[in-house]
Amino acid sequence: MNLKQLNILLADDDADDRFFFKEALTGFPILTYFVAVHNGEQLMELLSTETYELPHVLFLDLNMPRKNGFECLSEIRFNKKLEQLPVIIFSTSLEQEVVDLLYKNGAQYYIRKPAEFSQFKKIIEQALTLITQKGISPQARENFVLNVQNS
Repeated sequence: MNLKQLNILLADDDADDRFFFKEALTGFPILTYFVAVHNGEQLMELLSTETYELPHVLFLDLNMPRKNGFECLSEIRFNKKLEQLPVIIFSTSLEQEVVDLLYKNGAQYYIRKPAEFSQFKKIIEQALTLITQKGISPQARENFVLNVQNS
């Protein structure tokens, strides 16, 4: 992807996580345009709006009210307009069964939300770099879960 601006959509019901995510984008080498929604219902309404230009990547929290991340991912993958949208799961849990199911259902990457802001920023930058370099191409199972790479 050769981009002048990277359009990012975050679906997360936690106001602090939305704030920290936006802060983590500060200083990213590509200009970013950031939009956040508070729940899965709001996400799917936005994505189904005819005039809405799809983002380059969606960061999707699993545990949200009204419609959870599993339901949203399933709807996205079964929608012709949305099926090529890169989806990165962004959650606090790391249960192997859940990770396996998300991989099988077509998420690009899985990130366990780090507690420290510096790690939070690093993992967001790592994910965005991977998406801009590799796009939506399927990932090998061993590369699905992203971890902070120490520099």
